[in-house]
Amino acid sequence: MKLHISFLFLLILLISPPQFQTNDYKIRTIAFYNVENLFDTINHPNTFDDDFTPNGKNRYNSKVYHQKINNIGQTIYTIGRSKSKMSPVLIGLAEIENDSVLQDLMTLSKLKNYPYRSIHFNSPDQRGIDVALLYQKKYFKPIHQEKFEVKLWNDLGQRIYTRDILLVSGVLDDELIHLIIGHWPSRRGGQQKSAPKRQKAAYVTQQIVNRLQEEYSNPKIILMGDFNDNPTNQSLLTLTQQNDSLFYNPMLTMYKNGLNSLGYRDRLYLFDQILVSPNLCGTSYSNFKYYQAGIFNPDVLIQSTGKYKGYPLRSFENNKYVNGYSDHFPVYIYLLKK
Repeated sequence: MKLHISFLFLLILLISPPQFQTNDYKIRTIAFYNVENLFDTINHPNTFDDDFTPNGKNRYNSKVYHQKINNIGQTIYTIGRSKSKMSPVLIGLAEIENDSVLQDLMTLSKLKNYPYRSIHFNSPDQRGIDVALLYQKKYFKPIHQEKFEVKLWNDLGQRIYTRDILLVSGVLDDELIHLIIGHWPSRRGGQQKSAPKRQKAAYVTQQIVNRLQEEYSNPKIILMGDFNDNPTNQSLLTLTQQNDSLFYNPMLTMYKNGLNSLGYRDRLYLFDQILVSPNLCGTSYSNFKYYQAGIFNPDVLIQSTGKYKGYPLRSFENNKYVNGYSDHFPVYIYLLKK
């Protein structure tokens, strides 16, 4: 059976101002992208990055690396431009190795046309992959950044190391917002067996939100990430369907309509999501409000032939670089303000 990921560039409308005109509103695109193993070519002895070196099984040399940087940069550059007329002002990233690849992404790709800056902490993940934030300094001014560990143990009491969760607070134009970026534990070992790990990541996320609510009055919070769970899995539902829901998840409707951000073993998933706090939803656009959400999947990002036809066009197939992008589609939201 072959499953085909929708070629539609979906936009889901929550609340739209009457007679919307671009000139009457300020539009800001916020995106998230799992960039699939954006490593440099250097062998770092403390992480499992051997495959992504010139002598590794992927033959990951400088030529491949720079093409991957260019492909990812071109994708980020294009997200949201059809409506906001510019690249995302904020973009969360997953599966980046270090500051070096972020610097190359900002300076050696099409993103060099924008004054992007980055925020990143090294995490204890054994693969050496982290989350990070890119932001356009013209529009966003960070005032606080912090990482939070997700502490896990196996049945023998041994520590399992996974990605940290990143919190960045800052001023978008003239409004304070808080960004939480995560790459929750994988489904290795099976969905059911690994589910408690993602529940722990959801718990840590909830603790971050609780702290923000104690420190700020009615904080505006955006949660984004590769959660390795769909919107209907319990880890996400604990954040969206409690009595006092912490977040509204626009990706839930997408998922129920059969849309997705990745495919694996003939099944489709929507692991990549952006959620917003309830105070970012509403009918008044005097301040920034959530407007639309989407999955960015133009034809160039889709595998057009072969066994994985319809899936995201990933970088490698059978340990050979195929000039692809990532095994995930980016997701995004628009914030709107009069």
